[in-house]
Amino acid sequence: MDLIPRFTILALVSGFVMTSGIGAAGDSLSAEQIAFFESNIRPVLVEKCFKCHSQSSEKIKGGLILDTRESTLKGGDSGAAVTPGSLDESLLYTAITYQDADLQMPPKSKLPDEIVGKFKEWIEMGAPDPRTGDIKIAASPAMNLEKGRQHWAYQAPVAQPPPAVGDAAWAKTDLDRFILAKLETAGMKPSGDANARDVLRRLSFDLIGLPPTPSQLEHFLTAWARDPETALAGMVDTFLASPQFGERWGRHWLDAARYGESSGKEVNVLYPYAYRYRDYVIDSFNNDKPYNAFIQEQIAGDLMPADSDKKRAEKMVATGFLAIGPKSLNEQNTRQFRFDVVDEQIDAVTRAVMATTVSCARCHDHKFDPISQKDYYALAGIFLSSETCYGTVDSVQTRRGSPLVELPLAEAGPGAKAYSPGELIEMQFRLGQLQEQYAKTLEEVREERRQGTANDATNFLKVRGLQSQINLLETKLQSVNADGVPRPFAMGVRDRDESFDAQLLIRGDDENTGDRIPRGFPAVFTHGPSYTPSPAESGRLDLAKWLTSEDNPLTARVLVNRLWYELFGRGIVSSLDNFGTTGDHPSHPELLDYLSLRLIANHWSIKQTLREICLSRTYRMSSAFDAESFAKDPENLLHWRANPRRLDAESLRDSMLAVSGQLDLKRPEGSPVAEAGDGTVGRGIREDFKNVTEEKHRSVYLPIIRDQLPDALGLFDFADPSLVAGARDVTTVPSQALYLMNHPFVQKAASEMGARI
Repeated sequence: MDLIPRFTILALVSGFVMTSGIGAAGDSLSAEQIAFFESNIRPVLVEKCFKCHSQSSEKIKGGLILDTRESTLKGGDSGAAVTPGSLDESLLYTAITYQDADLQMPPKSKLPDEIVGKFKEWIEMGAPDPRTGDIKIAASPAMNLEKGRQHWAYQAPVAQPPPAVGDAAWAKTDLDRFILAKLETAGMKPSGDANARDVLRRLSFDLIGLPPTPSQLEHFLTAWARDPETALAGMVDTFLASPQFGERWGRHWLDAARYGESSGKEVNVLYPYAYRYRDYVIDSFNNDKPYNAFIQEQIAGDLMPADSDKKRAEKMVATGFLAIGPKSLNEQNTRQFRFDVVDEQIDAVTRAVMATTVSCARCHDHKFDPISQKDYYALAGIFLSSETCYGTVDSVQTRRGSPLVELPLAEAGPGAKAYSPGELIEMQFRLGQLQEQYAKTLEEVREERRQGTANDATNFLKVRGLQSQINLLETKLQSVNADGVPRPFAMGVRDRDESFDAQLLIRGDDENTGDRIPRGFPAVFTHGPSYTPSPAESGRLDLAKWLTSEDNPLTARVLVNRLWYELFGRGIVSSLDNFGTTGDHPSHPELLDYLSLRLIANHWSIKQTLREICLSRTYRMSSAFDAESFAKDPENLLHWRANPRRLDAESLRDSMLAVSGQLDLKRPEGSPVAEAGDGTVGRGIREDFKNVTEEKHRSVYLPIIRDQLPDALGLFDFADPSLVAGARDVTTVPSQALYLMNHPFVQKAASEMGARI
C-alpha cells in the first residue's frame, strides 16, 4: 500500500467526516481544496502528530494542538504553526523540513519528501482547512511543588543517632557504626585492616596526590608499631598541613568549576588571567577557608565586605568562577550571546554547588525535577544584572570581547608586561596611523558601494583586520598606567548599573519572548516568603547567602558526597552531579545526613571533615577480595572493602617526577598562558600547549587549554574543562600504554630514577 492511500484509510477509520469550511482568505472552500486536505494533510496529522498535539493527547507537547483549524493557526508556545501562503512564517513547515535543529517533527524520522511537498503545496495555496471547532490552547500541567519537595534530596538533613552494632569493638568512630550496621543487616562483615604501608600510601595519594617519601614511610612504620591510632592521626595532620594538600584538593574543585584557560568553542581564545582563580582555589583549600565562605566569594565576592585591599582583591578574583566558562566569542547575535553566557553560569552554579540541573529548564519546564521555566528565568535575571568580565580582544574571528576587573593591588603580578616611555610613544603613534587608515578604508568601502563595485567579503576582512589591530593596541595601552607600569587585572563579575528581571524565552528562543519573571530562587527549595531583591542590586549576594544557608538542603550534602567520593572512589550518592529525581539514591542516607550536619557544626571546615573520615576504621579497610561478600554486594555499595583505584592523571605524572627527583614543589609564577598573552590558539602565539615535557612543577599548574589538553593529562581521563565534572571517566585504551612506554617525559623519568637509585 503506498503512502497516500494508507493515510486516507487512517483518516476514515479515525471517524473524521469531510465537511465544507472557510479558507484562509475567508472564501468558501472548493471541492478540490477539501479533497486535497483530506487526502494529503489530515491523514498525516492523524498518524504523525495527534499523539502529542491533539485535544485527546495524554500530554500536549509545546502547547500545540493541531486538530482544529483555529488552533493550528494559533499555534503553541513557539507561535503560529501555519500562516496561510507563507512557508517562512509557518513553523509546522520549518519543523517537518528539519530546517531548525531544535525544531524537528516528527522527532524520530523525517517525513518522506513526497509528503513534505504536499504540505508545501497546501500552505502556498492558502492552507485550506475544512475543520471546525473552538480554539484550544494547551496549558502545561502545573507542577506539584509539595510533591516535589518530598524527594529525599530536597528535604533538610535530619540528625540521626549512630545505630547500635553487634561488633562494637570494630567501630572506631560514629561513622563506622553507620557502615557496620548496614553490613550486619545484610549478613556481611567488613574486610580486615590494610597494612601500614598500604594505609600510608592511600593517605598520601588521597590527601596530597603524591607517593610517600622513604623517610615518611620509615617514620610511619615505627610509629604504627607503637600505636596505630596515634601514628594515623599524626600523619593525617601532617598531610592536611602540607602546601601540597591545597594543590591536590583544589584540583578536585577545579574539575567541578570547569576551570580552563581559553574560551574553547569555535574560536579558541586565551584567558591570560585565569590562573589567578586557580591560585585562589588552591590557597583557599590550604587555608581551610570555610566552604560556605568559599562558595559565597565565588558567586558574589565583589559585593562582600573586606578589611583590606588584599582581601578585597582576593574576593574579586574568586568571582572568576563565573567568568572562566567556555564561550562562543564569534556569536553574531548579542542577545543570544548574553543568554548563552548566563545559561552556562546557571548550569555551573547549580550543578557544582547543588548537583541540580536547573539549566534543563531554559526552554521548558524540567522534564523530571520540580524546576519550572519560571524558576530558570528567575535565576537568569540575577546573572543578567551582572557584567561578566573575561577580557578577550575583538578580532577578525571574534566579536564578543569584554573588559577585565581591576584589582586594588600595588603590583600586577606574573605575566603582566611593562612598557618603556619609548614603547608607549611608538604604540600611540602606531594607533593613530591605524585609526587614520581605518577611517580612510571605511570611506573607500562606501565609495565602492556607491559605484556598485564593492566586494563585501574582501572589504569585511579588510575592515575587521584593521579593527583587530586597533583593539589589540588599545588593550595593550589600557593594560598599563601612564608610566607604562602594568595594572593588576583579573577575570570576574560585577553588578551592572541597572538591574532588571529576565524575559521568559519561549522554547529558549531569544526572539520569542514571554512575561518578565521577577528575580528569585527555584521554588522547590524555598518555603518562606518570595524573594524580592532591591532594584539597585543584581541579587548575586542574596543568591550566595541562600546557597550556603543551613536551610538549603543540598549544598552541604553535595560537598560531603564529593569528599567521600575522592576518598573511597564512589559517592554515597553515586551520581555526584545529579541529586535530582533521575539521580541515584544514597546507599547510606543516615550517614550522609550525619556528615552534612557535622560539616556545618564544624564551621564548614573541609579539613576537619576529611580528618574525621580518614581516622575511621572504614577508611583503613583492606581491598582484599571476598567471594561471599562480592556475591551479595558486587558493586561494594555497602563498603565491605576498600575500592581498588587507579591513579588519576595528575598523580601519575607527579609521581614520576617525584620518584625521579625532578619534581619542583614551588608554585610557578602565573601560567604559560599568561606569558603568551591575548590571542587565539594557533595564531601568532605559542601554538602547542600540549607539549609540556620541560615542565617540572605539579600537574595542577599545567596550561589547561580547552580542546588542547597536555598529553599527560588528556590521555588519562582528565576532566573535560568545559563541563562541570564531579567524577572522571576511567578508561583503558592503547594510547595510554604507548605513552608510558615511548613518551620522552616517561623515558627521562625512568632514566633519572635509575640514576638516583
